[in-house]
Amino acid sequence: MAHVRLNGITKVFGTHTALENLDIEIGDGQFFVLLGPTGAGKTTTLRLIAGLEKPTAGTIEIGGIDVGDWGAAERDVALVLQQYSLYPRYTVRQNLEFPLKSNTRRMAQPDIDQRVAKAAKTLRIEHLLERKVDRLSGGEMQRVSIGRAIVRSPRIFLMDEPLSNLDAKLREALRTELKNLQMQLGATFLFVTHDQIEAMSMGDKVGVLNNGRLAQVGTPYEIYHHPRDTYVAGFVGSPAMNLIAADLLGDRLRIPSGAIELAVGPSLRARLGRASGPVTIGIRAENVHLDPGGPIEARVWGVENHGVEKIVTLKAGDCLFKATMPAMTPTEIDAPMRLSFDQSRLHAFDATTGVNLSLEGRALEAAE
Repeated sequence: MAHVRLNGITKVFGTHTALENLDIEIGDGQFFVLLGPTGAGKTTTLRLIAGLEKPTAGTIEIGGIDVGDWGAAERDVALVLQQYSLYPRYTVRQNLEFPLKSNTRRMAQPDIDQRVAKAAKTLRIEHLLERKVDRLSGGEMQRVSIGRAIVRSPRIFLMDEPLSNLDAKLREALRTELKNLQMQLGATFLFVTHDQIEAMSMGDKVGVLNNGRLAQVGTPYEIYHHPRDTYVAGFVGSPAMNLIAADLLGDRLRIPSGAIELAVGPSLRARLGRASGPVTIGIRAENVHLDPGGPIEARVWGVENHGVEKIVTLKAGDCLFKATMPAMTPTEIDAPMRLSFDQSRLHAFDATTGVNLSLEGRALEAAE
């Protein structure tokens, strides 16, 4: 069993609290992604599970057993880092064999050969086995680094931003390969990244970290479409969700900075329950629509071309927001546009706490 549970984990370094009361559960055979900016506590979490750090408070369980007193070797986890951790003057084969020849394993050579051959075939590096590592490309070195983890057959794979040093095209290819590898092995993966594309495309579950606290855990769909607060809403998504100060007054929604007033339709009212007063509204760029009869008048402020689509920055009064449009849409700078928001996809967040009021609205409806 490689089920992992972190219960109330706090980690303090001197006067700095890296993690505070962290609860995470990673199912056996699950691909769990820990997402957050630099300094959020992602690598610290990884090192705690690996046994390289001890928590200030809380417990870590692997397979239902408290491993607080276990050393790194006893936990049987494999770390894959962005720095590859390979011996440059060894061949690929020698690098793959190395972890199997440690004092704790001392496997027989036929067994070593079998594991190396299987890992090489899985990662498609069979043709590189006799090549020195210092003659490999970055992508090939990362495959070898992952292979060193695979040959050990660990209980858990811990990956600390392993793709961050690669170019964009190679990162895309290896994302697919890693996800396929995890499903093929049926192994438990904890993947740490600051890249939301990696998180959303690879994870079965995603945990979003904010200054050492877990802001939200859910499927990629839940994280993207039902963010718990403005931090998650603004961090996940490219472009980021538009977050705009507004006032919700009865059946009217007013955006003072843009001189915009919208009628609150039944779909939005159902999402918001009894919410009223100052709010922060959130709307994804793909839910801002060109609409000749729309209630929002804005002008084109900027355009980013992305091939099949373009991201258009629009300005209404002093309010700036983004919309995604087909590449063929005419978008001259300062040209006027009529727009509408898809109210069935619009969020409202508490202006003070940042909590998503649409989640509370659904909870109220369920209770009644």
